[in-house]
Amino acid sequence: MKHFFATAPGFYPVFLFLLMPMAAGAQDFTWTPSLQHAYADLQKLDAQSAQAVLAQESADNGVRMFIDDYTDMLRLVTSDDEQLFSAISDREDNRLDALKKMDDTSPWQRVLLAEVRLHWAFVKLKFGKEVSASWDIIRAYKLLAENQKRFPAFLPTYKSLGTLHVMIGSVPDSYAWVANLLGLHGNVRQGQQELMKAQQDATFGLEAQLIDLMVRAYVLKFRDADDQSLKQLVNDQPDNLLIHFFGATIEQKNGHSEQALAYLSTRPMGKKYLTLPVIDNILGDIYLQKGQYATAIAHFQQFLAAYKGRNFLKDSYYKLFLCHWLADKGEASGLPFLKKVMTVGRITVESDKAAQKFAESYLQKGASSNQKVLMRARLASDGGFTDSALAYLRPYNEAAFHLTVEKAEYTYRMGRIFQRRNEADAAIPYLSRALALSEPDQLSFGATAALQLGYIYQQKNDRPRARSFFQKALSFKRHEYKNSIDNKARAALSQL
Repeated sequence: MKHFFATAPGFYPVFLFLLMPMAAGAQDFTWTPSLQHAYADLQKLDAQSAQAVLAQESADNGVRMFIDDYTDMLRLVTSDDEQLFSAISDREDNRLDALKKMDDTSPWQRVLLAEVRLHWAFVKLKFGKEVSASWDIIRAYKLLAENQKRFPAFLPTYKSLGTLHVMIGSVPDSYAWVANLLGLHGNVRQGQQELMKAQQDATFGLEAQLIDLMVRAYVLKFRDADDQSLKQLVNDQPDNLLIHFFGATIEQKNGHSEQALAYLSTRPMGKKYLTLPVIDNILGDIYLQKGQYATAIAHFQQFLAAYKGRNFLKDSYYKLFLCHWLADKGEASGLPFLKKVMTVGRITVESDKAAQKFAESYLQKGASSNQKVLMRARLASDGGFTDSALAYLRPYNEAAFHLTVEKAEYTYRMGRIFQRRNEADAAIPYLSRALALSEPDQLSFGATAALQLGYIYQQKNDRPRARSFFQKALSFKRHEYKNSIDNKARAALSQL
């Protein structure tokens, strides 16, 4: 997932908005009606209304501390402002110290301690503080595991603990021993069951449902029934900017960019909501996929003008290059953007890694005559515009491409187009050929082709073949999408 989150491997940063308890607690943890209202506003990214309410509440209430912390986390992840991070990062320890002094016989104490640690863990990951973030996650897990033992019926524990169990279950095999050594145990199935349990609570169900949908979109295979659940969720929350945003990112991730555009076009707007510069980045992606280059350029430029962070900069300048290059404006008009890729931002998220790799290759070797058609087909296919993608590639066959990497990409793109069109039997030969071409040089097309073949045979209920292809996807050792592919392959294997 690329947009909000510049973090360590895996899907889990997409949940950093959603780790939040709701109900009444002991004396130190009182959910007053005003705090409930403020928290509901923050869940919509309506910070202005929430702050007006919070100003009237006691600063000694542990719930108020938690909501203040949640507010700080929202401000940091929506702005990517490193100066703000430096200015307020000491608030984590201050709040943890205060919460530790409160009633430890209440299940809320350990939950809120864990939530504060998780807020700052995800923020630290975003700002490149991986070691400190990892310790926060470990401590949060232990707090939640203890709370589960002491208060097994307390639902807020299961939302956060279920999320962490999904994270732990998605750790690549090469790192699983580290999790075990640190006492972190869990798997995707267990985490999903806990999230389902959390959905039984009337006030807690919305957050748990959204987390579960994110798991299905970013770790498992997003199915038609999941898509319908997402549409219902967005339609039921017309004033919730967060759900519209996540709905758009999920749809775009799953090749439904037209639906993502619809969610963003109907999103609530106004000064009371936190600013989300990344929405322009998403809109730029969608219009690039549609081949509407001038509109895409405007959105990428708006993103760069408003954004204060260091992630997605390489990706955005790369996309600006693509807009000029694919519009046939001449190399001179686009080349400065590609050179900019080499000097801005950092390489943390996969989209920036891919941008850097493309820029290095293009600036050293240039592009072959066939690369434009492959890129147009890729963008259209990724957005779910399969008619356009197929029209780009139909005049060609594998023999028309001279480089192995181009042959692998051509066959992979054809396979994915047919797969997106629900023509699995037509997709299999192309994806199989892409895998064979990619394996010697460990090209990313092979890993992704193996993953998709696994999904196809899983749908056909051919478990042995599905298992073999998921394992094949994991066997690819060197490619820019390894973290996300491995997460999905391991999660799929756990479902067989």
